Amino acid sequence: MRDVDRRLEELNRLALAAGGAERVDKQHAAGKLTARERIDFFLDPGSFVELDRLVVHRCRDFGMEKHRIPGDGVVTGWGNVDGRQVFVFAQDFTVFGGSLSAAYAGKICKVMDLAMKVGAPVVGLNDSGGARIQEGVESLAGYADIFLRNTLASGVVPQLSAIMGPCAGGAVYSPAITDFILMVEGTSYMFITGPDVIKAVTHEEVTKEALGGARTHNTKSGVAHFNCADDRACLLLVRELLSYLPSNNHEDPPVRPTSDPVDRLVPEIDNAVPADPAKPYDIRTIIRATVDDGALLEVHADYARNMVVGFARLGGRPVGIVANQPAVLAGCLDIDASVKGARFVRFCDCFNLPLVTFEDVPGFLPGTDQEFGGIIKHGAKLLYAFAEATVPKVTLITRKAYGGAYDVMSSKHIRADVNLAYPTAEIAVMGPEGAVNIIYRNEIQAAADPEKTRAEFVADYRRTFANPFKAAELGFIDEVIAPRMTRLRLCRALEMLRDKRDQNPPRKHGNLPL
Repeated sequence: MRDVDRRLEELNRLALAAGGAERVDKQHAAGKLTARERIDFFLDPGSFVELDRLVVHRCRDFGMEKHRIPGDGVVTGWGNVDGRQVFVFAQDFTVFGGSLSAAYAGKICKVMDLAMKVGAPVVGLNDSGGARIQEGVESLAGYADIFLRNTLASGVVPQLSAIMGPCAGGAVYSPAITDFILMVEGTSYMFITGPDVIKAVTHEEVTKEALGGARTHNTKSGVAHFNCADDRACLLLVRELLSYLPSNNHEDPPVRPTSDPVDRLVPEIDNAVPADPAKPYDIRTIIRATVDDGALLEVHADYARNMVVGFARLGGRPVGIVANQPAVLAGCLDIDASVKGARFVRFCDCFNLPLVTFEDVPGFLPGTDQEFGGIIKHGAKLLYAFAEATVPKVTLITRKAYGGAYDVMSSKHIRADVNLAYPTAEIAVMGPEGAVNIIYRNEIQAAADPEKTRAEFVADYRRTFANPFKAAELGFIDEVIAPRMTRLRLCRALEMLRDKRDQNPPRKHGNLPL
């Protein structure tokens, strides 16, 4: 064998060995796969093409020139997911703790640049101790190079981040810019400053898990969108998520053949909306009965639960679902739900996913916490997102649509294309009880039997305004439908809108109320 062949074989062996058997064993003992194991499990078998396997760091300080491992702690390249091209990088915690060097950053930037050129998603498998301290500002510059590419790729190709180990300090900002973040329960965490720094500065004591674990970011901060049991479950979920998404912003989402008839009636939801307007119900019952095969991939399932968002299919075509959840806070819009919904709506609009909205909203959540927290500007984000979106938009009002929240939830007035309502829909400035107390205050106070008089006024108001027919007379509702017709009407509306063309005025970009 020639010397060059021997050298190549040795370098490949070192790259594949990563940090060595002992560190690989530690990775496994922690319940984590290695970077290469993750890529092999994630991509279609035999499809991975690796880039820059022989790259090493360029640091000559602190004795680092004696420690050079081919690949330098990150595995990069491309492969297929369900036959579709995807670019991937997997940080290798067994090599220098997965810490980022300038050379390491260059590898990630290269696959991101290629993804932008060919129009394919980028998936990052994050497991890193952060910046490589020995490289100082070069490492920080490497992070900034990645952040820039995340920003330029936003809305051009889907970017998914799987947090499968530590992700701290400046490293968190790359995932934060991407479209979706998945975390692994018990082995992943994200935070800007760790427990030790927090204790030193604020004297608070907190664990890594409580500060930045998967459950924290899925339930409290809303930073993460999915919580996964282990590495394999996380990677399978990334594959499922990609199945709903186009490869780039110029493509339509991938159609999947379905045996679920588009004209299937759903009589099981005829009584899903309670007769008592104050009684809660789970909007997901209606959604799952309506979509193909009852399959809903819910996003942010444990955060702002008064709003349901996620992906489903209707007639084999992916759609984005946005729905008020009457089972939580009566479906009121609050700060968290508004931001959650706005972010999801804008993602769907970026990548040509039609929006189907299920509306049952009594208004915005009242309270000083909400007002002081900026419910005005945060609620405006959801309004802005729906108004700006040019994808097909279909809205179904199942029950309450009161006040400004009616306008915000993809109403006809902000360019929704088809607006439907159940006979149980109540569309008004406010609920009958509140409206009557304002309009007929004097008459009620002067009545011999105020409670009986109030009840009569409420019944009359409900007949006159708290129903879908006044809105239908004005053309704000296109059709009042029986619940069993939901799937048929939604599928037909989306089929009609398949070739919809709409655009916003020419501009550099809008000024979203951040």
